[in-house]
Amino acid sequence: MQSALEGHDVGAPRAGGDAARAVLIDRDGTLVVDVPYNGDPALVEPMPTALAALRRLRDAGLPVGVITNQSGVARGLLSLTHVDAVNHRVSELLGPFAGFWICPHGPEDGCACRKPAPGMVLAAAASLGVPPAACVVIGDIGADVEAAKAAGARGVLVPTRVTRPSEVAAADVVAPDLARAVELVLAGRGAG
Repeated sequence: MQSALEGHDVGAPRAGGDAARAVLIDRDGTLVVDVPYNGDPALVEPMPTALAALRRLRDAGLPVGVITNQSGVARGLLSLTHVDAVNHRVSELLGPFAGFWICPHGPEDGCACRKPAPGMVLAAAASLGVPPAACVVIGDIGADVEAAKAAGARGVLVPTRVTRPSEVAAADVVAPDLARAVELVLAGRGAG
């Protein structure tokens, strides 16, 4: 597996972009342990480094949002009420968050919000009043970093057991866990 980033700085300004001014994090597999189609708040379990990583972002004054595909809604496996209940529990354990953006559609629905499409990233950036180029998206699968790229944001892949080797190879920035991903964001933030 690739190690985290010699020579890649996700927080530094780039041509046509700004320093990181907001961080958008995938929910399942990145913030919390992935329980497929989870509609039960009692099953929410934070990833090991999540709380400390989020605290560092908040202490640095960066708004943190959550972006999450929830195709279980389209598949009839859970309702938006279930998704909201799980999100509420995530907030209780790890919050506060600047917002939650969800895509309730299935992969075949062709919507603009389902990652790897950029819709949720663009919506979150607009809601937070931050240009997409000033956002960093952190997630555990290729669709997360592809959504970032499609929106003009920067992405950091934090691989888990479900991450494909091809997704790791294709990612510009890879970190071993959420804490290291946050270190990379903050290291490049500078005074800007």
